[in-house]
Amino acid sequence: MLDPAAVSDGFAVRCLRVLFSPWARLGLLLSLLVLAGVAVLLWHPQRLLAGGWLAGLSGPVALVVFALVYGVCATAFVPRPVLNLGAGALFGSVAGLGVALAGTVLGAAFAFGLGRLLGQEALRPYVRARWLVAADRQLSEHGFRSMLALRLFPGLPFWATNYCAAVSRMTWRSFVVATALGSIPNTAAYAVAGARASAPDSPAFVVAMAFIALSGLGALIVVWRKRRALRGS
Repeated sequence: MLDPAAVSDGFAVRCLRVLFSPWARLGLLLSLLVLAGVAVLLWHPQRLLAGGWLAGLSGPVALVVFALVYGVCATAFVPRPVLNLGAGALFGSVAGLGVALAGTVLGAAFAFGLGRLLGQEALRPYVRARWLVAADRQLSEHGFRSMLALRLFPGLPFWATNYCAAVSRMTWRSFVVATALGSIPNTAAYAVAGARASAPDSPAFVVAMAFIALSGLGALIVVWRKRRALRGS
């Protein structure tokens, strides 16, 4: 005769296995990403450029709040250039760079953590295409160097590189440190541009915009060369 308690315990164990299975976690991740995308479409991120939302805050509190909001928004597909320009416009070049860089690291860590916890186990068996295998090997074996290059040469969406890195075997330390160091140049350029947006003919604004344009061109050249190398391999 079956023990009702044993049957109940067995059913509970099976339910927990299903709930915490790789595919269930991946489904949760995809649901969160869809909700984040819808939120971005319904809520206009350019509102961050208006200083009214920080009117009741000042000093370090305003910096901490902005960094946290930046991290959440960057995880939810809000373009980093918009956030960096807002940081510069609200806090100036130096403080804007600091708060934007803190938000960048927070957003990257949030996305990497979500991808690693909810998506890696389910997605790794499907990394089979030649270019996916090559990209995965590069990120897994040369994580710090690869991520540093991706951050220095913008072009790929911020969120995409975060989740791709999470699926690879890159370590947390390599990812976070490379993100922090590699994001400094372009973040600084956007922060300066935001701080000097009211004076577009100023040397600082012109230099910042020139740097942004040149780094974008450099990213296109690197991507073009990498594509040729992959096709030739």
